[in-house]
Amino acid sequence: MVSGKRKKKALPAAPRPLLYKVLELSTVDEAAIERTLNEWTAKGWKLDGIQFAMRESSKRPSMAFVFFTREGPAVTKSEEDPSERGRSLEVAEVRLRQLAGDRAKMPPAVSAWERLAQLAGEGEAEEDDT
Repeated sequence: MVSGKRKKKALPAAPRPLLYKVLELSTVDEAAIERTLNEWTAKGWKLDGIQFAMRESSKRPSMAFVFFTREGPAVTKSEEDPSERGRSLEVAEVRLRQLAGDRAKMPPAVSAWERLAQLAGEGEAEEDDT
């Protein structure tokens, strides 16, 4: 006897966005790569690949970029981990104001030739002639 009720199949969950993690290794040896892989896979990241940067003068890589991925919810700006992002807009604006203030204290820019003449003392001789 076949029951008139059919089991409802659960709809597959919507795919979650793929998140990426890129790490730069300036020390490229077995221990550094192994430590990085073990640390980030333990945190739920999956190795996506490793890209080595080579120097022309050496056969050993000078740097490595390690790529990881994992599925996760879309992260909004307010949820970002502050340690994993660049400087905040507010901090950047304060720094730009500081740099602009420092620039105002600098003497007006002169050409390289004028500056060389000043350093050589020729500017003083020209001023005496007038």
